[in-house]
Amino acid sequence: MDPQTFKDWRKGLGLKQKEAAEKLGLKKRVIQYYEKGARDGKKVEIPKSIELACLALALGYESYDGRAINGASTKHDQAADDEEAPAESVIPLQAGRAGENAEG
Repeated sequence: MDPQTFKDWRKGLGLKQKEAAEKLGLKKRVIQYYEKGARDGKKVEIPKSIELACLALALGYESYDGRAINGASTKHDQAADDEEAPAESVIPLQAGRAGENAEG
């Protein structure tokens, strides 16, 4: 994910830098570094973990408990087949937020 794409992601979700930082578990200054692509003249790369967290937020997920989503299975799920799991294992963002931005 490049700096402009990161900034576009944030703005597309209607988040201020501070809000994006809170959702990603970062400080506002780190968001600024990612959007600029540099810190003190040195290149700053956006980690894969942040890129994937951006994807999750864009899809409407704020938390994840490790269970499979949309039919995908994990080793954890296979081991827990005998346990009763709640129907919804993730907590989506406010309704409509991600869907509104997905169209353009």
